Order: sequence, then structure tokens, then C-alpha cells
Amino acid sequence: MTDLQSLQEEMTGWRRDLHQHPEFGFEEKRTSAFVAAKLREFGLEVAEGLGGTGVVGTLKRGTSNRAIALRADMDALRITEQSDLAYKSTNPGVMHACGHDGHTTMLLGAAKHLASEGGFDGTVRFIFQPAEEWGRGALSMLEDGLIERFPFEEIYGIHNMPGAPVGVLMTKAGAMMSAEDNFEIILTGVGGHAARPHWGNEVLIAACAVVTNLQTIVSRRVSPTDVAVVSVTELLTDGTRNALPGLARILGDARSFKPEVSQSIEKQMRIIAEATAAAYNVSAEVKYTREFVPLINDAELADEVFEAARTFLPHEDVQTITEPFTGSEDFAHYLSRVPGCFLNLGNGEESAPLHNPSYNFNDAGLTYGVKTHAAIVRRRLPESVST
Repeated sequence: MTDLQSLQEEMTGWRRDLHQHPEFGFEEKRTSAFVAAKLREFGLEVAEGLGGTGVVGTLKRGTSNRAIALRADMDALRITEQSDLAYKSTNPGVMHACGHDGHTTMLLGAAKHLASEGGFDGTVRFIFQPAEEWGRGALSMLEDGLIERFPFEEIYGIHNMPGAPVGVLMTKAGAMMSAEDNFEIILTGVGGHAARPHWGNEVLIAACAVVTNLQTIVSRRVSPTDVAVVSVTELLTDGTRNALPGLARILGDARSFKPEVSQSIEKQMRIIAEATAAAYNVSAEVKYTREFVPLINDAELADEVFEAARTFLPHEDVQTITEPFTGSEDFAHYLSRVPGCFLNLGNGEESAPLHNPSYNFNDAGLTYGVKTHAAIVRRRLPESVST
């Protein structure tokens, strides 16, 4: 039998150890070894090395052939931590600035709790995935045969949410998080002396015009009823203080919830970049990639998550997200294969934002994560009632 107070103390130790030893995507060797060792300690069947550094634990109870999956992400970010924590990152330039140390710990806690307590009939797959932050981890595991080797019919995942009180659960049916497309526009001309701009075809003025004109995609080329964002995040040139550039790179990303909107953004971007470049007598090349797909929760399973959460949370703490987020999450790749639901748990109203160098996962939320995972499992894999 697992005592949740004792488990909370144990999980706090795990989480702080993981926080102190963050690893970037596909480099999570220590983390995956830690996870695999714990799962074996709890009595689960364990497979390592899926998609590079991914781990899958399998727990079976009863006689049902049904199987569901629970997923956590393990990777950290290339951010230098700014804190005085006793357990701050010991890996220079890398930190758990998005709470994946907490997500991994919550799922390990759920595995230990369910292995000890049971209360379900069927199979649970505990998926610990690498490289969520750059949108490659879920795909790497799927391409490595995750579903074929470890079949499951549904999948669920949890992410912490700064600004929301600890113990508040939030999700919604349908579109919850956006797709993310990345773009790079390369302008090529003839650079030269800053004192003689007429001797060449420099690209900086053209690049500034492209950046300005890209803003018309959302305002004039996307329906006002659709959500879309086009953000330029970098403008880089090969110029210097007294030399006009002959090469400029414009980088950024675009967010949307519909494939047709994503396609329209790319089309309009190519038209704008090429036409603007031509007006300044330089050339343009557009590179456009799709990194994350939209995250679409199954409506029926979102309702099931709400009902599961209400078994241990006050009804006012189980909340419906009213508007989708324009952030992205590679959990969406699983939902493109099987139905499921992604949800948020509050990380505290005073929490620093995600991806902030002062961010820290709130350990007070760990037990809520365990209870949420366990409640979903027991609702979706109920024990048969004998008569």
C-alpha cells in the first residue's frame, strides 16, 4: 500500500534530483536510466531506447484486453538557470524551465501508486518521451513502433500551468493548442560600402519591408474567424557598421489551428517575400517547415477526464479552458493516431512563466498529478463488479 504523504516526500526528492541534472532533447541518458530503474523497482515491465532515449513501462492488472497510455516528457531547455535553489541545475546552460522534471516525477509516482494499489482492469503504458521541446520526441517514438510494439487505445498527458492555483485542473474538448510552422526567408543581393549604396543592391531595406509586409498575412489574408499568428523573431545580416549587407535572413514562426490556414500562410509568405524582394532588385528564397500539428482533444474523453477529476477535486477546481492556446505541444502527434486528452494542472499563482530562467516546478502539485493519472486509469479501465 502506498501512503500518499510518504509518496509526496519521495517524489519531491526525485523531482529535485531531476531538476539538478537536466538534459537536452535526445540527450536524456541519465534521466531515462533513472526512470527505467524506478519502474523496475515498482515491478513494471520496462523497455528502453525507444526513439533514442524514450522509456515505456507496462503495468497489467486483471483480465481485460484494453490498454491506455499515460505520457510524460523528460527533456530540458538550453537556458541558464537564474536561481538560488539548493538543487539548481548543475549542467551549465541547460535547465528544466518548463517543468518536465515535474511531469516525469508525477508519472513515476502514478506508476508506483497504481502498481501498489491497483484498482483497474487492463494494461497501462507509462510513456516517458524525449525531445518534446523541439517537436521531435513523440514522432521519434512513433516511428520506432511505439503503438505497434506497445498497443494502446487512448492516451493522456499532463502539463503544469503557471498562474493557475495548485490543485486546479483545466482542459477542453477539441482544439486546445496550435500548430507551429517555422520559416526562414533568405534575401540575396550585392553588398558594398555604406557611403555608396547606389553601387550595389543591398538587402537590409528589402528585409525591413518584407518584415512589415508579412504582418498583412493575418490582418488581410486570413479570415477574421480563424486564429493565426505570424511572428518574425530574428533578422540577421552579413553587414557591419560601414558595410551594407548582401545577405539577410529573416526567421520566425507561424501558429494556426487548421491545415488550410497553415497552407494559406505559407502561400502568402512566398508571394510577399518574392514580390517585395523583386521590388528592391534582390532575390528571395523561402524555407517553410511544419514542426507541430494542432492538438485536438477527443470530446468524449475530455468529458471523461472531467468526471475522473471530480472524484477527488472540488467541482470549482475542475475547469473548462474557454479559448485554445497558440502554444504548441508534440503530444498532438499521439492524438493524430489515437484518441485522448491533454490537460493542465496549476503550478501556482506566483509561479514564474514557462521557459523563464527563474521558473521552478511547484512540488505541491506532485500528488495532484498522481491522483489525476490514477483517476483517469480507474475510470477508463474499471474493475468489473461481481454480482
